[in-house]
Amino acid sequence: MKNRVKRINQLLGLVLLAGLAGTAYEVYQTNKINKVNRALLSGEVVNDEHYPFHKKFADAYQQGKSGNYKHATQGFGQLLEAPKKLQQDDAFEVSAELKSLIQFNIANNLFRSGLQRLVAADGAIQEEAKFDYLQAKASYEQALKLNPTLQAAKFNLSLLLSVIPSNIKTVAQDPSGMEISNLPQGLP
Repeated sequence: MKNRVKRINQLLGLVLLAGLAGTAYEVYQTNKINKVNRALLSGEVVNDEHYPFHKKFADAYQQGKSGNYKHATQGFGQLLEAPKKLQQDDAFEVSAELKSLIQFNIANNLFRSGLQRLVAADGAIQEEAKFDYLQAKASYEQALKLNPTLQAAKFNLSLLLSVIPSNIKTVAQDPSGMEISNLPQGLP
């Protein structure tokens, strides 16, 4: 009987140690996640290599906040293009709601970029601003398609539509960002 009680106590002691080790690990993980969440909420850049998706999101957000709209749009676009590369584990899945928020941020940065280049010297809307507005409109619509309850996207889309003329047309933009008169581009 004594041996049986002794074995049960040893087994319970091992279970207790395993439970304490598991609890310590969970506390460590929770603190690490809370640190990343605090950085994201305060708008700081996340420097934790274990969260590459969140790090890229925070970096793109910070770029937009500092007025570098082109880089912010590119950063958010990369999140949409290659989310699998940036996932920290297989359990992390980019939901439609998160994709909607990414599209919303892309649209916001394009809208702000268009507002920066608003009018030419003669009072007409510049081609770059037209292009940004049309891209922002498409991104807001995509965000609303992914998440129809996103009220901020609805509001911003209505603002955008009130800013741009209804008959706006634009020419396709050169992806390199440079246009050199009539000279052919590329090698002969």
